Amino acid sequence: MIHPFFNVIIHKNDELPDLHGICAGFENRQWRKDQLVDYLFEYLPEFALSHTEFHNLNGENAVSKIRQVVSSIYQSKKFERRGEFGELLLHAIIRETCQTMPAISKIYYKDGPNETVKGFDAVHVVDCQDSLELWLGEVKFYSNISSAISDVIAELKQHIEVRYVKNEFIAITNKIDNSWPHADKLKALLNPNTSLDDVFSKTCIPVLLTYNSSILTKHKQKSEEYIKEICEELLGFHKAFCDKLGDFPITIHLFLLPLNTKAELQESLETKLKIWQTL
Repeated sequence: MIHPFFNVIIHKNDELPDLHGICAGFENRQWRKDQLVDYLFEYLPEFALSHTEFHNLNGENAVSKIRQVVSSIYQSKKFERRGEFGELLLHAIIRETCQTMPAISKIYYKDGPNETVKGFDAVHVVDCQDSLELWLGEVKFYSNISSAISDVIAELKQHIEVRYVKNEFIAITNKIDNSWPHADKLKALLNPNTSLDDVFSKTCIPVLLTYNSSILTKHKQKSEEYIKEICEELLGFHKAFCDKLGDFPITIHLFLLPLNTKAELQESLETKLKIWQTL
């Protein structure tokens, strides 16, 4: 496991959807944008390789596999609307904060480097010993929180329709690496003969929303004033999300990540990706 990075500012779990308010934190009187980029790239191999390929990484094939990983993300110059960095953020956050395990790599099964992959933005599990808890993630890597809330709720409602879910489960099942330790359990859970009622009772949806926060531009370090202001902001957005969502048949965990600016973070991620693609 990679060393933890995020600061959990607030965790409100007295009702569902619960709230995980997190931040990258500060260093040397600056928001830790560059450190966040470095941290996310540590997760790239696990994020983009199959279970077999990731666990077969060694000193002899490491460089060639890293080339494969960074080439598979995307090579398009139009990166502003790409979703891979948001999916990488979601992957890292739920791995760190909830100790999930990735079940499949969507990136690994892309048909081409600039193709987009539909469906849930993450497919992870939590091992509950006698059963698996399925984590089907959704992320909106946005600068505006209102747009993020509206767009993700529209997708959530679409993604629990029976036909969509059944088709997605077939796609997931076809991509499960047989060498993955929980392959048989997950295939049984997603089998068409398993009632969706039973599947949904063992399923949750982690939702990650990012947004530009003026509070981060106002403060230069972690302080009581910063904590107070950012917590009030996070709680307000949590309430707006819950009010707009209404009753929902699957457990949702809401992760909110304020950014200094999304544009700056995305540009830094893109710059590092281009450097890695020249290896």
